[in-house]
Amino acid sequence: MSTVDDIAAERQRLAERLARVDAERTRLADQLAELDAAERVLSRLSPAKAKRSRQKRAQPKNANGSTAAQPRRGGRVALGRKPTKKAAPALGEATLRAISAIGSEVSAEQVREYLAKQFGMQVRSNHLGRALQRHRVGGRLSESDGRWSMVSV
Repeated sequence: MSTVDDIAAERQRLAERLARVDAERTRLADQLAELDAAERVLSRLSPAKAKRSRQKRAQPKNANGSTAAQPRRGGRVALGRKPTKKAAPALGEATLRAISAIGSEVSAEQVREYLAKQFGMQVRSNHLGRALQRHRVGGRLSESDGRWSMVSV
C-alpha cells in the first residue's frame, strides 16, 4: 500500500508544480503583452529617425584598374550599375496589344496567357478585367458573351 501512496503523493506534487509553472507562464505572457503595447506607444510618440546621408558606394574596378562605366536608360552612363531590363508596357497598353495580336473574339483568359508569355506579366484577373472595362468604356474594345475584340473605326 505504501507504493500506491508514494505514487499518489508524487502525482500530487507534480500537479502542484505544473500549476505553479502554468501560473508563471500566464504572468510572463501578460508582461510580454504589456511590453509590446508599450513599445507600440513609444514608437508612435518618438520622433522620426533622421535619414542617413547617402555615402558614396565603392566603385567596381575593371582588370586595368579603372571604374566600370555601363550605359543606363536615357543614354546616360551609370557607374557601377548593371543595365536595367526593358520595362513591360502598362497593363492597359499591353491588353490592347494582346487583343490586336491574338485576333478578334478572344477571352480574358487568353489575354492573360498572352501577357504572361509575351511580356512576362503575371496579371490578376480582377486587374485585367478592370483594364478591359476601361477600354470598353473608352470605345477601344467591345465585348460580346465574354469575348473581347477591337472596335473597328
